[in-house]
Amino acid sequence: MLQIILTSLFPLIGLISFGYLLKHGQWLSEDFWRGAEKLNYYALFPVMLFLNLATAKIQMNVIQDVVLVVFSIMIVVSIALYMLRHMYQISYARFGVYVQGLLRFNTYIGLAAVSSLFHQQGMTIFAVIMVLCIPLVNILSVLAFTRSHDMQLKKIILDLSKNPLILGCMVGGVFNLSGLALWAGAEQFLKQIALCSLPLGLMCVGAALKFQGFQRDVLPLSLMTFGRLFGMPLIAFLVCKIFQIDAFTTQVLVLFFALPTASASYVLTRVYGGDSQLMASIISVQTVVAAGSLILVLSWII
Repeated sequence: MLQIILTSLFPLIGLISFGYLLKHGQWLSEDFWRGAEKLNYYALFPVMLFLNLATAKIQMNVIQDVVLVVFSIMIVVSIALYMLRHMYQISYARFGVYVQGLLRFNTYIGLAAVSSLFHQQGMTIFAVIMVLCIPLVNILSVLAFTRSHDMQLKKIILDLSKNPLILGCMVGGVFNLSGLALWAGAEQFLKQIALCSLPLGLMCVGAALKFQGFQRDVLPLSLMTFGRLFGMPLIAFLVCKIFQIDAFTTQVLVLFFALPTASASYVLTRVYGGDSQLMASIISVQTVVAAGSLILVLSWII
């Protein structure tokens, strides 16, 4: 089993490393990476999510299990974080970073790992998780940075209604429920577009890595990395056992909660005046450490 896991994850690690080398070797310009991220976020990735959900066999009991586990964990961890903020008087600039470091997830790494290990059935479960978690973690992340929540909540909901990833999932789900079938030519066209998404996305993850200023924040970096990559999957496993979730869905959920935080966390942190240097360090360290931690977590649950 370890050999299967290593074989499945090696291409992911290789593509992230390749993206890092291309960016920092300055072989491609900064404009290229901005364009690549935009193309993937607004076109390639939504098409892949649409195609996956449009052709999937979605079981209602799986959706119920995912909703139960995801909301239970997010609520419990959020309450714990707010209690710690109150106890230690953590500034908003840093609290938002901690929330993102524990609750946000890297969709590219997640989908690439799930597609390699769990194939179509796992991808369907992961897509359901994304539909739930993308709005939820965005709302929690923005609220963690702000004092006046009412106005911010309205803005978040408006922004999320235009999120291409959520729209891709929703349109795919509606198409699936409609009972319609894609024309074979159109399906092949969409598949070719979707095939481009994960490799490009993983290279963009590598290009976004930054390795400066680690000495300033060794303790929070260590806590955030251990908590996200080992603490969260352990909590997910225990919650799945409590709710008696089947083994396959448990494996996908544990993998989801073992993912490093999202590269987009850095952008959100800068927009809301958070500690962007700390956020960049957390993203980079978690992404690198995840190369080993994912192997350990997957070896444990599979």
